[in-house]
Amino acid sequence: MTEQGIYSQRCYINGSLQEATIYFEKGIITQIKKGLPDTFYGIYNAAHKVLMPGIIDAHVHVNEPGRTGWEGFNTATQAAAAGGVTTIVDMPLNASPVTTTAKALEEKLAATTGKLNVNVGFYGGVVPQNIQHLETLIKAGVLGIKAFLTHSGIDEFPNVSKEDLEKAMPIISKYKVPLLVHCELSDNNHHKALDQEPTSYEAYLQSRPKVWENNAVELMIRLCKKYNCPVHIVHVSSAEALPLIKKAKEEKLLITAETAPHYLLFSAEEINDGATSFKCAPPIRERENNELLKDALVDGTLDFIATDHSPAPPNLKEIESGNFSKAWGGIAGLQFLLSASWSSLKDTLSLEKFIPLLTEHPAKFLGIHQQKGFIKKGFDADFVVWHPEEKFTVKKAEVFHKHKISPYIDRPLFGTVHQTYVAGQLVYHQKKIINKNCGSWLLRK
Repeated sequence: MTEQGIYSQRCYINGSLQEATIYFEKGIITQIKKGLPDTFYGIYNAAHKVLMPGIIDAHVHVNEPGRTGWEGFNTATQAAAAGGVTTIVDMPLNASPVTTTAKALEEKLAATTGKLNVNVGFYGGVVPQNIQHLETLIKAGVLGIKAFLTHSGIDEFPNVSKEDLEKAMPIISKYKVPLLVHCELSDNNHHKALDQEPTSYEAYLQSRPKVWENNAVELMIRLCKKYNCPVHIVHVSSAEALPLIKKAKEEKLLITAETAPHYLLFSAEEINDGATSFKCAPPIRERENNELLKDALVDGTLDFIATDHSPAPPNLKEIESGNFSKAWGGIAGLQFLLSASWSSLKDTLSLEKFIPLLTEHPAKFLGIHQQKGFIKKGFDADFVVWHPEEKFTVKKAEVFHKHKISPYIDRPLFGTVHQTYVAGQLVYHQKKIINKNCGSWLLRK
């Protein structure tokens, strides 16, 4: 294998966009030269397109093994590559078996054979029945432990109580891996309107109010402080929880938080009744609320953006009935992390401030920032070449997910992905997957 290179007038290096050529060989960045190359032989000329580190999506549901009818590693990682994502981290539920033991993790690893088109890391899960398995699960290489405070949607992955967390957090704290928490503390007081009007989006929104999320975040901050355990709040949707997170960070607690692109780009006011492709939990909230989420990405209250990609077949999404009460709560968005996030934030953030939200910030969270998330000599040659100013409309035929169901379909977005490189190999180019199975496992050492 000989040394290759990519030239761009806008390379994202050390926090700024600059003209440079990035050289790489055997999957590793070998040198960075400012300005034009001496020759373009063996060099791809990206011209004015942006060259930046490959995107890291730290929150994805792949659903394999056991529920590959929903997605699977082959289609998920192709969709990732088509969106400029070179690394994903798979959640422990929706697969069968759920990843709550080291043995289940082994089964998941085996299921990836011949299907890793991008790099894949894995989370383990904590449920009431597996506290005794947590230590071996962490030692097996998971990058974090996931918990639900309300029903997960999967009976095999029940939610934990405060008492369960009191037992689990000392173990998790010992190994300094993050505890990722779905923060909703549910009750039975908000379902009346949805029971009466199951196709009403407003009724669905009322059925999962902000107070559920706020109370759960408050609980996790208290437990974080008590056990000095790294706590990560996934998919923040309630702007009312932001001051709680901000104050916890000011107190130097081990708190991090993410939001998802669908909470930034869409708003409740535009979602039609029966449009179950928009159903997720927590729900997409009002425009005014979502503007505050954007502000929280600017000031650092929220650390990064991740998709919470959670696809399902048409029957489970109740596409025909439009029944929000019955529909699977999850949005298929892995392929659109870059373009959807940029479309929603391009008038709020500069490119230089935006790029870290998808690269170095999730890399630091996952503890892989010594190899990924930056363009530096000796780092992995994972790149995306994209055009931020280019507008396109998402076409169903160009979606790589197993099911062509997503609120992003037919949506005009900014930021066209032209090329994706994984370990120096061109995986995606001109709307096609060029080289398959170039990814690797990411296991915690």
